[in-house]
Parts: sequence; structure tokens; C-alpha cells
Amino acid sequence: MSSDDGWHGSVVLVLGSATGGTGGHVLSLARGLVAAGCRVLVCGPAANDEHYGFTAAGVDYVPVEIPADPGPQDTGAVRALRRAVLGHEAQVVHAHGLRAGFVASLARTGVPLVVTWHNAVLAKGLRGQAGALVERIVARNAALTLGASEDLVDRAVALGARKARLGPVAAPEMRAPKRTRKAVRAEFGIKGDTPLILSVGRLHPQKHYDLLVDASARWRDLDPAPVVVVAGSGPSYMPLAQRASREHAPFHLLGHRGDVPDLLLGADLAVVTSDWEARQLFAQEALRAGVPLVTTAVGGLPGLVGDAAVLIPPGDLDALDRAVRDLLNDPEQRADLAARGPVQAATWPDEKAVVDAVRAGYAEVSAA
Repeated sequence: MSSDDGWHGSVVLVLGSATGGTGGHVLSLARGLVAAGCRVLVCGPAANDEHYGFTAAGVDYVPVEIPADPGPQDTGAVRALRRAVLGHEAQVVHAHGLRAGFVASLARTGVPLVVTWHNAVLAKGLRGQAGALVERIVARNAALTLGASEDLVDRAVALGARKARLGPVAAPEMRAPKRTRKAVRAEFGIKGDTPLILSVGRLHPQKHYDLLVDASARWRDLDPAPVVVVAGSGPSYMPLAQRASREHAPFHLLGHRGDVPDLLLGADLAVVTSDWEARQLFAQEALRAGVPLVTTAVGGLPGLVGDAAVLIPPGDLDALDRAVRDLLNDPEQRADLAARGPVQAATWPDEKAVVDAVRAGYAEVSAA
């Protein structure tokens, strides 16, 4: 039990279907809140517990099936969440992501609602219109809105959020690598000075990994040609695999991996090609590990990485191609970025600072 004088109440954390950094953030937050003496219950799809290990970490977990898209099935999720919140005698409900925030808004438990916005709505057409409606409902129902990046805060305010501010998401501390650099590279058949280029993230159109496939096909003219690997799972797996095969690209999909520290130790460059990110977990991990990073200048990424990465426009194949070639040909620039990464990472809030900031937010809405 914590002995500090901060908020020590009862909170329900709500999470929709997730496989990326949002779930990892909720697990980190849940652990920190429990360590601070709070009563914590996490609600979300059963698959999240299997993937992230909430129960295994000693965090109470109640399955509430919140799928990726709104629909009639939300009725059951709303009822289940209301029962869980009232049964937990919660003083605060903290939803993570718009889907979780939407279901929590509909549950109308009478308990103050905090919502962290982790992602922007990028869809167009009817899906975009539906997403905008969900954004508006969530913004207006939350007592406090936290945005993982400044553009999300601005969006929530524009849609009627009562109180909104930046809520940074800390990358959990990485464990030390368990293998040597040589052993990691041997897994991919890499010998000598062949470059290994790494990206980690959900296989989703937002990540724009098709751009990385096309770039890797271009890099076949380099000597030695780099090997590109992407760790992650998601709906874009088959289209990306087919594209890589069609283009004869040295591009490999690894599926979900639990050894990102090892992969970073073996990598020469890290690449992020996303159309949008808030505080992307892999970008943080790469800088902390001192791996030179090329990333798109979108969302919260420029402010996150500062001058410790090479920034390129989103969707620009030529810019990605040029940035990687330049770094591979310039060991001094790679060494400079490798040194800048950990220095930049030291400026970010750690997990304890994020937990303390969230507890202060809970105290605000509880008092109100």
C-alpha cells in the first residue's frame, strides 16, 4: 500500500479490442495504480487478458466484449460494463480509446468518466462520419479528456470536451536482451555487415507498411541489400505478404514477438511509416535502445523524437528510400542518432510520472 497522500480510490479501466501499445499502456497504468494503493478493475475483451496478461500480473479483470466497430453487439457490452462498474463501487471510470469511451458513455453509470484518446479517426466516407459521431459523443460525455498527443487534445476541444489536456503515454521499461546481436541476426540468415531494418507495430493500413515493402524492393540494388523485418500481427498480414512476394522484396513478417529488445539489439535501423501516431511505442523503444530511427512526421511523433530521428513526410516512398540510403551510407550520422536517442528518451515522463498525473486527474473529477 502506498503511503503518499495522492488519490487512492476505486477505478475501472476500460479497454476495447487491442493488440498494440494501448493495451500495454493500460497494463502499465493498472500495475502502477495498484502499487499506489488504488482498487483497480480492468474491463475489456477476454482476448486482451490473454494477450497482455492482466490476470497473470495480479490485476482484477472482467471480460466485456467491446469489438473494433460499433454495432448491435454494443448493447451487451454496455450492460456488462454497467454491472462491473457498479459491482466494483467505482469512483472513476477511465476508458482508453474511442470505442471504450463510447461504450462507457452509453453505460451511464453516474460515475465520473475519464477518457484517454489514443488514436485519430482516419477513415473517410460513411465510416469517417460514424467515427466523427463517436468522437463527439465521447468528447461531450467525459468529465476529463486526456489526449496522447496535442492534436488529439485539440480535436476533443473542438468537439465539445469540457476539460481536455495532454496525457502522455510512457513506454514501459524494456527488459535487457536475452540473446547476442550475432544470434539475433543469425535467425534471419544475416552475415557480415548486411543491414537489418526493423519495424514493430500492428499490421493495419494506418501503419502504411506497404510503403516499407516497396522501399525494401528498391533496396535490392544496394550491396549488401538490407533485410527488412516487421514484428506484429493484424488484418494487413496477407496483403503485405502477397505484396512482398509479388515484388520479390527482402521483407519478412515475423508475427507477434515478445523479444523486441533482442530484435532492436540486432537491428541497424528502425523505421516507422505510419500515416498517424500519438506516442508510438516502437519509436520510444528504438530511441531508448539507441537504434537510429527514420519516422514519419505525423501526430505526436515530431515532438516525441525531437532531433533524435530522421523525419520524413507520410506516404512518401522517395523520401523513405532516400533517408534509409543516406543513413546506410553515413556511419557518422547513424552514430550521432544512436547517441541522441537515449538523451531524448530521458526527457519523457516515466511510468510513475504518468500514474501520478492520472491519479491527479481522478482526484479532480471525483471532487467535482
